[in-house]
Amino acid sequence: MELKRVVVTGVGALTPIGNTAPDFWAGLLEGRSGAAPITFFDTEKFKTTFACEVKGFEPADFIDRKEARRMDRCTQLGIVAADEAIADARLDMESLNADRVGVIWGSGIGGLDTFLHECIDFGRGDGTPRFSPFFIPKMIADITGGQISMKYGMRGMNFTTVSACASSTNALIDALMYLRLGKADVIISGGSEAAVSEGGIGGFNAMHALSTRNDDPQTASRPFDKDRDGFVLGEGAACLVLEELEHAKARGAKIYAEFVGGGLSADAYHLTAPHPEGLGAKNVMLNMLSDAGMQPEEVDYVNVHGTSTPLGDVAELKAIQLVFGEHAYRMNISSTKSMTGHLLGAAGAAEALVAVFAVKHDIIPPTINHFTDDPEIDQKLNMTYGAPQKRTVHAAFSNTFGFGGHNASVLFKKYVE
Repeated sequence: MELKRVVVTGVGALTPIGNTAPDFWAGLLEGRSGAAPITFFDTEKFKTTFACEVKGFEPADFIDRKEARRMDRCTQLGIVAADEAIADARLDMESLNADRVGVIWGSGIGGLDTFLHECIDFGRGDGTPRFSPFFIPKMIADITGGQISMKYGMRGMNFTTVSACASSTNALIDALMYLRLGKADVIISGGSEAAVSEGGIGGFNAMHALSTRNDDPQTASRPFDKDRDGFVLGEGAACLVLEELEHAKARGAKIYAEFVGGGLSADAYHLTAPHPEGLGAKNVMLNMLSDAGMQPEEVDYVNVHGTSTPLGDVAELKAIQLVFGEHAYRMNISSTKSMTGHLLGAAGAAEALVAVFAVKHDIIPPTINHFTDDPEIDQKLNMTYGAPQKRTVHAAFSNTFGFGGHNASVLFKKYVE
């Protein structure tokens, strides 16, 4: 069968460096760091005392106060990002076939804070099971997609993908496939995560995964720098309205970019460490290019997973060089996690949005916080250190890799009739 074309017609974001999609993009181009001392809880006894929190966000400004109390912060962030994207796309549900509008969301953990504090409260009691009736609906990872669909009356497919840090990239790829097959006209897709809590910081500290550069949080996320010492935990949400091309054209929608390919693979190697030669990363990028029907030479920019971990950064660049060969030196490469921190399950959607904006605006956002070259990294690669670079971006993609060896990549290009 002939597959349908899919385009991006709306975007939304709520991040540590900007509370709307345009502000997020402006923050990236300014090289703004979202890292700061944690305000959500007392960090005195924690190895890491900073994170990339969303700033100035009051749920009651966007969500009915009573309803907001029934949502974990993960869902609150997701709802607001989806609201922005739906408004940006000018979707009018009264004029659409609601049975053909779906929601496919991603979250690696879901309501971690709700789960943690309900259990703490139970443990402090006398053993009597006094739990909130909203404990389970607030905590489960799928609930954000359900809340979005209920708010707007979207009756198409509705589910949430969970693949650690690749979760929302998986969601975008699933949405691409359903739209290509003609199973929906529009799908709201993205991800949200809110794990800056005692459990999130303490758990990742126990794994020695987080930076402990407490004396200088703003420079702690330093992908590809010789002295990187782990990632910075972030929170946030991002949403893309994905639409079948002819449906978008029929309603006069603006088009940011065409969504042309997605790839999936598994490392099948280690619980948390990447394959040392980047085998899974290589395969996922090859699968993405094959799905898009594109050659490596057609790609101008990659927003890398680039978490600022000693092993992961090197393995990903090895994989890029294996896939792109000499063309790797002509591409721009950057890690926006140097600014946002790691948004976990929301990272894929946020970084896919970066790829979309790079294609739309012909600007590459930088990798900040580079101080010392790593001898294990080929310094001839264009890592876009320090400042944005203007260039024509015909096509851009983003990589996301999750604990468990889950790999996902998505590719966007300029829309041409």
